[in-house]
Amino acid sequence: MCELQPYTLLVLGLLLPSCLSQTTPSNSASPSVTPSPTAQADRLLVRLSGYPRKHNEGRVELFHKGEWGTICDDDFSIKNANVLCRQLGFVEATGWTHSAKYGKGQGKIWLDNVNCNGGEKSVENCQSRGWGNSDCTHDEDAGVVCKDERIPGFVDSNVIETKIEAVRLRPVVSTAKRKRPVTEGVVEVRYKDGWAQVCDVGWTVKNTRVVCGMLGFPHERKVNKNFYKLYLERQKSFYYVHSVACTGTEVHLAACPLEFNKPNSTFSCGGSAAVVSCMPGPLFMQNTGNVRLKGGARVGEGRVEVLKGSEWGTVCDDRWNLQSASVVCRELGFGCAKEALTGARMGQGMGPIYMNEVKCVGTEKSIWNCPFKNITSEDCQHLEDAAVRCNVPYLGLENSIRIVGGRSGYEGRVEVQVGSKWGTVCSAGWTTKEAMVVCRQLGLGYSMHAVTETWYWDSSNVTEMVLSGVKCTGSEMSLSQCQHHKIVSCQRAAAKFAAGVICSETASDLALNASLVQQTEDCLSKSASQANWPYGHRRLLRFSSQINNIGRADFRPKAGRHSWVWHACHGHYHSMDIFTHYDLLNSNGTKVAEGHKASFCLEDTDCQEGVSKRYECANFGDQGITVGCWDLYRHDIDCQWIDITDVKPGNYILQIVINPNHEVAESDFSNNAMKCNCKYDGHRIWLHNCHTGDAFSDEAEKKFEKYPGQTSNKIS
Repeated sequence: MCELQPYTLLVLGLLLPSCLSQTTPSNSASPSVTPSPTAQADRLLVRLSGYPRKHNEGRVELFHKGEWGTICDDDFSIKNANVLCRQLGFVEATGWTHSAKYGKGQGKIWLDNVNCNGGEKSVENCQSRGWGNSDCTHDEDAGVVCKDERIPGFVDSNVIETKIEAVRLRPVVSTAKRKRPVTEGVVEVRYKDGWAQVCDVGWTVKNTRVVCGMLGFPHERKVNKNFYKLYLERQKSFYYVHSVACTGTEVHLAACPLEFNKPNSTFSCGGSAAVVSCMPGPLFMQNTGNVRLKGGARVGEGRVEVLKGSEWGTVCDDRWNLQSASVVCRELGFGCAKEALTGARMGQGMGPIYMNEVKCVGTEKSIWNCPFKNITSEDCQHLEDAAVRCNVPYLGLENSIRIVGGRSGYEGRVEVQVGSKWGTVCSAGWTTKEAMVVCRQLGLGYSMHAVTETWYWDSSNVTEMVLSGVKCTGSEMSLSQCQHHKIVSCQRAAAKFAAGVICSETASDLALNASLVQQTEDCLSKSASQANWPYGHRRLLRFSSQINNIGRADFRPKAGRHSWVWHACHGHYHSMDIFTHYDLLNSNGTKVAEGHKASFCLEDTDCQEGVSKRYECANFGDQGITVGCWDLYRHDIDCQWIDITDVKPGNYILQIVINPNHEVAESDFSNNAMKCNCKYDGHRIWLHNCHTGDAFSDEAEKKFEKYPGQTSNKIS
């Protein structure tokens, strides 16, 4: 609309350390990891799944006959919940849930009409209709809420143990030992308190592919065994693993057929230690091509988005598994997937959902090569957006930075290592961008605040200042990659002015509704057509704007209530000085008209179904935008506009940017901008091809050169 308003804007226990250690936090079943026959025969395995949930609650799933399945809620009771919670190691149940509160499971519904007396040691000892005999659907999946107190001395019978705890590559060349990441070396597996080797007899490139994927590399490459021959002949090796026969689609070495060297055996390898060479991908460049990850707190994780035509869309989580997730990870230059996440665990996307029931084998070059179903409006919602966590090569970046003095492990004064010396960082020019890099480097997620005065934190062990003039783009992997002074120069070098951060696992993510801007009509004020230009009147371009929070945390103003300012134009307090920039640009990108930038109030105008409003501007209310809600400013509200009185008729670009100064941290700043083609004939404006932020693909940019004038918008 044409009246630019301020707001246009517990698988309890898979012990595989890597790709197989996946819980099921959402609507879909977890990866098909099958316990050993012995484990199946000895006990019934129970886990808690679903989303959203805490570790002591969730949808109940049972492992029976090699397959995970659920329990129907018919006749379910607190006695049933008590038995299940004790099986899981909790002292008792505090409640139970029905109607798939934690999301619908998949596969079998193993038990129905379960009736426990409360004293059974296992739910399989309770009365029921029998295994697999049910008239229920997964809409009736039962869940439990256990008291968050463990049974003293409880041994977790649900741990599916693997004899391979960890895998590494041991480089043999001295220079390679100092480099990160390690891409080539002798394959070793954790054994007791040390490491053991793998016999290379029968070793294939498929085995190598699996090892490389585990370690964060997308591809394998040929290794020069002659180079290692002399070295390996001199070494005394203990071969703990042999006869490895992977298919190449496994996500962990432990998932491959293999054999172990038993104690006191007389096994002879007949070869030498397996050696592997991996090819690093274009690391950390996941926003290229037609697949990307969005909304993740760390490198190699996020919501899966695919590009079709000129518009990005998401993938539905039905049948989403580790094989499909691994294809995405390798396509982006990472290794195999650690987790295939469902239920919008990395936030909900916007726009179209392009794929459903993706069924990758694991060898495909791209997710687009996998079989999938096209989406109908009834199939999926963004609550079901699929996401991944990929294996990423170990770079050791966290070893050269630390945060100290804070009240918890998520906040503190930043200290970096320069040479052999540790010291603080000057806070002059310290912004959210620099703080984001620190939190990313430490593996602590997002930066919620860039702290420039740290006097209120413990300063008993403050070191000297060793770094100043730090300036980051926000995308760097470590602070050392940012610009900084060669020689420390800081006007406020006292310890209380050292830079600090407060990190968080989650963050908000604001996104503009581009279609609303493009659909706006009556963009001119009512008196514009009768005005005697240019005397006594100004011509104003006004737009409606809708700002959605699609992140995983509420968007809250940086300033506290004590500093909010009363604004007579809107009749309420404003919590941010500048929240939106909107400008009219010519074809060269030069600004020809600038939007009015009043301060802003943040509130929930409306929300998705099932989400309640939390913020409102009236009556000095709390301000913000809740996850799943949006703030809407209509074009017919005054105070927000672009003055185009002096703009000549022609072709222009309308540009809108929310949270332009990054005052408040978000998980993704790239979708904070919007552009529209804009044709002005002196009386009316036509808007066309509005795209938000990083939707400016090459194809979309080409369209920006055309002005077909399909959408007519009058001026204010």
